[in-house]
Amino acid sequence: FPRSVETWHQRHVPRTRRHQWCCSDVTFHCANEELCEQWIQVANEQLALLTNRPKSLLVYINPFGGKQCGKRIYEQKVAPMFRRASISADVIVTERANHARDHLKTEANLDKYDGVVCVGGDGMFSEVLHGLVTRIQTDNGVDQNQPDAELVPCSLRIGIIPAGSTDCICFGTVGTNDPVTSALHIIVGDSQPMDVCSVHHDDIFLRYSVSLLGYGFYGDVLTDSERTRWLGPARYDLSGVKTFLSHNYYEGTISFLPAENNMGDPRDKLQCRSGLGLLLEKCQINHTEDSGWSVIRAEFIAINAASMSCACPRSPKGLSPAAHLADGTTDLILVRKCSRLDFLRHLVRHTNKGDQFDHSFVEVHRVRKFCFQPWHHELVSLEDPIESPKKTGFSSICSAQTTSNYSSWNCDGEILPDAAIQVR
Repeated sequence: FPRSVETWHQRHVPRTRRHQWCCSDVTFHCANEELCEQWIQVANEQLALLTNRPKSLLVYINPFGGKQCGKRIYEQKVAPMFRRASISADVIVTERANHARDHLKTEANLDKYDGVVCVGGDGMFSEVLHGLVTRIQTDNGVDQNQPDAELVPCSLRIGIIPAGSTDCICFGTVGTNDPVTSALHIIVGDSQPMDVCSVHHDDIFLRYSVSLLGYGFYGDVLTDSERTRWLGPARYDLSGVKTFLSHNYYEGTISFLPAENNMGDPRDKLQCRSGLGLLLEKCQINHTEDSGWSVIRAEFIAINAASMSCACPRSPKGLSPAAHLADGTTDLILVRKCSRLDFLRHLVRHTNKGDQFDHSFVEVHRVRKFCFQPWHHELVSLEDPIESPKKTGFSSICSAQTTSNYSSWNCDGEILPDAAIQVR
């Protein structure tokens, strides 16, 4: 046996619990120093061939989102791993709303980076998405106000380090809201395509959406929660109870273009990534005809469009469990007027294994485009008597009187200024 033993420490990524990764060390022992150096050289040469791994990142940290732990999470859990992986990072701690979006749109030198990382919640991801996509379209002369404009793809990937209230987008793509797991996915160069919906009003671009567009219940929850932001994540629970007891419903017309038959069905229980071959085949379809629109005019408690499952720890299956991440469609969920008890049954099934679509007042369609037009679309003067949304029961106790005939659209956690929208 040799008197001295050369050692070489190699860091690797084993899976622990389902979807969750960790960082571990493996120590190799070698009796020959020259051979040990050869091992190290060959390993580094092989790693250098992995071009999908980032070497330089632009990082935005939201210090105010969720429980206001974004800066601490990055400095204590993420930055040390980036340094060990020889990834350089330029870090910007945002100071106001839309700071990251505005910086990406106008100032950031994107040629320096292999990707952009956001440390925060779904709102922070949306900021980065809007800044990055808008910058690419502006640089290529694409008018985002044109609903049928073909957007130029972005070569930079967006990484998410979860530090928000619900972190729905991270949970729906990675399977867990663990910052270490997300950082390791970034380090090893994993990527996941996602659908992006463009939202317009009268040929004016409003926003992009990657997770939930919700009118009625989820729009009202978000609107009410904005009044109690000081409560933090708990504001959503309070506003949810108030909105449920108010039991508002809204009249309108929804028009949609169904997806092709081979795009699957929202109730087929084929979870995303369980049939990857089928999913890749679906993505090769060229959509050239817009025939076959369907129109529904009714009273709705909620209209939801889920471009992904929208799963989160409180709703492990999400709003639409079989929604796919990159098939060019969104699942349109229509919840018609029903009793408060029936609506409660529908909501409870989001938290268990029951089929939330198995109600006579709920229907779901996989669509490529849709439009919504509220009834009573004429402008209402604040000096004139105003007809409030129809309410029952506890509404006078549980919510302030509204000054509009409409709900608001919840677009990935942001309130849209218009109720009549076109989505593609």
